[in-house]
Amino acid sequence: MSARICILGGGFGGLYTALSLSQLPWEKPQKPEIVLIDRHDRFLFTPLLYELVTGELQTWEIAPPFSEILNNTGVRFCQGVVSGINVDESWVQLQDSSELSYDRLVLALGGETPLDMVPGASEYAIPFRSMADAYRLEERLRILEASTADKIRVAIVGGGYCGVELACKLADRLKQRGRLRLIEMSDMILRTSPNFNREAAQKALDKRGVWIDLDTTLNSIGPDTISLLYKGQVDTIPVDLVLWTVGTKVTNVVSTLPLKHNQSGSLMVTPTLQVVDRPEIFALGDVAECHDAEGKLVPKTAQVAFQQSDFAAWNIWASLTNRPLLPFRYQHLGEILSLGTDNATFSGLGIKLDGPVAYMARRLAYLYRLPNPNHQLKVGLNWIAQPILDLLADK
Repeated sequence: MSARICILGGGFGGLYTALSLSQLPWEKPQKPEIVLIDRHDRFLFTPLLYELVTGELQTWEIAPPFSEILNNTGVRFCQGVVSGINVDESWVQLQDSSELSYDRLVLALGGETPLDMVPGASEYAIPFRSMADAYRLEERLRILEASTADKIRVAIVGGGYCGVELACKLADRLKQRGRLRLIEMSDMILRTSPNFNREAAQKALDKRGVWIDLDTTLNSIGPDTISLLYKGQVDTIPVDLVLWTVGTKVTNVVSTLPLKHNQSGSLMVTPTLQVVDRPEIFALGDVAECHDAEGKLVPKTAQVAFQQSDFAAWNIWASLTNRPLLPFRYQHLGEILSLGTDNATFSGLGIKLDGPVAYMARRLAYLYRLPNPNHQLKVGLNWIAQPILDLLADK
């Protein structure tokens, strides 16, 4: 009987592990059953989610169905919500009460946005992590844009990557009607970014008139106000829309497992991406605290999950075919940020780019990373054809 590999989560870590596993040289008697489980029916290419805000891209381009991606790969897709995992008896339970046993388990369930850090956040703030979040934001924006209000006041909590990219996209969409403010509790935006990217982002935000509140803590969120604490003084200001981009928490299904966790609930894994003391379980992406082959702690980014997927697939294959496992080696390929329509910044590999050139480089880099050649071709042709169609429509 062949082994079964269960992969929980169809994000960068889970989907790309499944695709890599399907391409490895299994001998026919050894070829395992590969099952990918996700609550959604579509994969989401999260770095391009911002382009939905401005209408630069459409849903089908950044969120292809799993059935389309996995066609002819031999990977079985199962849409469902994981409700429990029994690590002693090696099975996964789904919310519909069905159970799946496994010989190898991959935990790649991603993180969740914590909305319990500030009173009122869960009721009035919109996170920006999923298609549902993007649709909710779009619905709110349409209502505000259709109103008679002179200004649309938007507060974005968090001056990291997501907050900065969202601020620029929203400013470009709302134009003169937008009154945007970016709220950051530390003394700078993009604290972990290279100086070149931070300076390009600052310039893009300034050009768009985005107000930046540094060293500022959010005290509470109301239905149409926010309270900010700055230098010991609380200021309550009116607002029409609050976006929350701060923090990531591990899902309860993972944080409650009887395995080794760090203080934030992430699973402790070895450099081979195996959970400590559980070599049959692999974990990657947001759910894992991972030190690479050099002993360096790796960040929890899409770029890391993308690279970890190749190592996870290889090591699962190696563990089932009695071959040596490889420690994860992270190669930092640089950092790329979208800073509005037709504008981006890139720093890495000895290269520094900003403006439209960086925007095109970002598009091409992400096109290359889309999940399969058919989808890459469809999206690439659309990107080439769209400017021509727009030009013809203007005439």
